[in-house]
Amino acid sequence: MGTLALPSPAGPLSRDAIFRARYVIAFAVTLASVLELVDTSIVNVAIPHMMGNLGATLDEVAWVSTGYIVANVIVLPLTSWLSARFGRRNYYTGSILLFTAASFFCGSAGSLEGLVFWRVVQGIGGGALISTAQAILFDVFPLHERAKAMAIFGMGVMVGPTLGPTLGGWITDNYSWPWIFYINVPLGLLAGFMTWRNVPEPAHVVQHSDGVDWLGLGLLILGIGALQILLERGESKDWFDSREIMVESVIAGVGLVLFVWHELRSRNPIVDLRILKNRQLAAGVIFGLMLGFALYASVFALPVFLQNLRGYTAWDTGKVILPGAIAAALTMATMGRLAPKFDARGLITLGVLLFMWSMWQHAHLTTQSGTSDLFWPMILRGVGLGFIFVPLTGVAVADLQPNQLAQGTGLFNLSRQLGGSFGIAVTATLLTRFTEQSREALLPHLSSGDSVTRGWLQQVTERMLAQGGTLAQAQMKAQAVLDTVLHAQASMIAFEKVFLTMGITFVCALPLLFVFRTGRARGGAAAH
Repeated sequence: MGTLALPSPAGPLSRDAIFRARYVIAFAVTLASVLELVDTSIVNVAIPHMMGNLGATLDEVAWVSTGYIVANVIVLPLTSWLSARFGRRNYYTGSILLFTAASFFCGSAGSLEGLVFWRVVQGIGGGALISTAQAILFDVFPLHERAKAMAIFGMGVMVGPTLGPTLGGWITDNYSWPWIFYINVPLGLLAGFMTWRNVPEPAHVVQHSDGVDWLGLGLLILGIGALQILLERGESKDWFDSREIMVESVIAGVGLVLFVWHELRSRNPIVDLRILKNRQLAAGVIFGLMLGFALYASVFALPVFLQNLRGYTAWDTGKVILPGAIAAALTMATMGRLAPKFDARGLITLGVLLFMWSMWQHAHLTTQSGTSDLFWPMILRGVGLGFIFVPLTGVAVADLQPNQLAQGTGLFNLSRQLGGSFGIAVTATLLTRFTEQSREALLPHLSSGDSVTRGWLQQVTERMLAQGGTLAQAQMKAQAVLDTVLHAQASMIAFEKVFLTMGITFVCALPLLFVFRTGRARGGAAAH
């Protein structure tokens, strides 16, 4: 066994110096985390432009997003081991620079293959930027200020996924798609420089094996990679009707089972799953899964509703979502002061109920709903998520020893990311299924024998005739209009059901709070 404790560029920092620089460190690691989260979703609105410029099909260009997320998820549970092996400051700074360099090459890519390759590299660099950031903040902020640190960090985590499509739409509309990558370069260099100058090595001794658990690493890549790919591509491939998805599900299942079995038996595992014996962390990881499901599913569903049914642009959609993001940020800033004074379980419960109330209001939207109808539901959603994130993050790692924080935050963030992938996959599937069911239910009420339908078709046919053409052409146009209206109403019912399902699913996670031994930070993590 060996230890790693590299000095900072200007020599070892005293605890007083670290304390004075804590907000600079918080800004640096939060900036890096925001860049990583924005890039998870920023490319989605630029996909049509990429297809045209690179001569790729939709299925091919989807790998630009899938490759990044798969690489990102694979690296997440490895961050603790990599930090211990290379030194936390070295690893985190190197990850930022790798992410930044890959961003430049993504924008410069002249082929789809090159773009996908550099997106994978970008995902490898970005995988460290979330969980390692949390471990850094827990280490440099004293116990009584950790809620403030998580509030600063949480603003970026909550705003990042929301900001991605909005920023991507604005850049693509006003410049060109490579600039969604080039924008990372100056910001990434700034974050990297600030990290290198200010982030210290852990005050506690971090141990690592001189050998590498290659089998564990291979099984992790196989299992997590296959799982993430099938979640990303399942809906477009019609799930288990596709041979590809069947193969990926078998690989994921076998790979993950063997990975867990091997890691629990290994003396020097690459991911120490034994840490999940801590019931506080285990409950937090499962709750984090549900948080990711609710956050990413709602972030995914609302823009689809606004753009497909209401005809909003990406920029208009962003303006609708922005008040909720601001509400979440302000709530987290408040939680930074209030969270240490209250039992986290009460704050989380309040947050989940506010989220449920928001989804209930979402479930009463119509095809005529506009920006004003969504203002307060989005505020409620933002406030609810703000009440959840800061207390949940703190209480999940409350019983961990300082040298376990990196492992704990890595698993917590992995669960939230996987929850988000499940949420997006389930939401996309439910929207398709619910739309088909609603269409079938509405069809009997719109038969040509119904007097109301017949009268409506006659009026539309007469309007089409007035525009020119034969009676047969006018009737066909009227029928097409009816089909469009039918699809819109069926889709609206589907969105209503999906929003309600999100809220109910999150409420069902509340019994997990009874598993928490305590609602406040205590034990090993407090020894700081």
